[in-house]
Amino acid sequence: MRFLVTNDDGIGCVFLHELVHALVAAGHDVRVAAPRHEQSWVGAAKSRSRPVHVTAADRGLGCPTWIVDGTPCDAVNIAIGHLLPEGLHLDAVISGINTGLNASLGFIIASGTIAGAWEGALHGLPGIALSQDMSRETYDRLKASDDRPDADLLATLRASAAHAARLAPELAASTPRRSFIVHNVNFPLPCGPATPVRRTVPAHVVVPGLFTPAQDDGTHRLVFRLGDDLSPAEPLTDRAALAAGAISHTVLDYRRLGLV
Repeated sequence: MRFLVTNDDGIGCVFLHELVHALVAAGHDVRVAAPRHEQSWVGAAKSRSRPVHVTAADRGLGCPTWIVDGTPCDAVNIAIGHLLPEGLHLDAVISGINTGLNASLGFIIASGTIAGAWEGALHGLPGIALSQDMSRETYDRLKASDDRPDADLLATLRASAAHAARLAPELAASTPRRSFIVHNVNFPLPCGPATPVRRTVPAHVVVPGLFTPAQDDGTHRLVFRLGDDLSPAEPLTDRAALAAGAISHTVLDYRRLGLV
């Protein structure tokens, strides 16, 4: 299959690289258009008030690659409209693998990763968002090592990427074009070859108080929180599946917004 891949952690993110390597190794035709810098929590933002610069680059991914000085949605929109050959058939837009989970209502709307896949859906394509859950301690170690995963995290990441390379063509083939559907897939920590996939719904999580009180300079700083889970016991939520060590697969059907 032919996939356009983006992310919100930026072109240098090893999580993106492992995903692309797995897709290419599985025989898929991959094109990459990813932000120059991290764009986490930007949602579906587009760069309305400034020009966006794009550079073709060889990042050792084994496929055509562009660096976009903008958001994930900028990258997908510009790639489909101007970078890919005219008439090229894409089977899906894949976004990720994100550094951290994108599970629950409290995170889905804000996620730049999910927004990159959603931009594909806005172009009539299946969208697939991929995220790697991790503990706060694992995340802190990753950042302290300049985003180089340790052996345990790398093993999980490669297992998750292998699952993604297997799931992506199945999800793309099962999703009609112009259906406004994004598949939101979250991988647990740890993740291995035998980790099961569970169909889930978004957890009902509220995330208040994400900013500190005003500092001495009058600014407020973001403080990461997982939020408060208000979900009922059934059906199985994305957060519950991850806590049980399973891969969470949630179908986000945007046509159902507003239905009674």
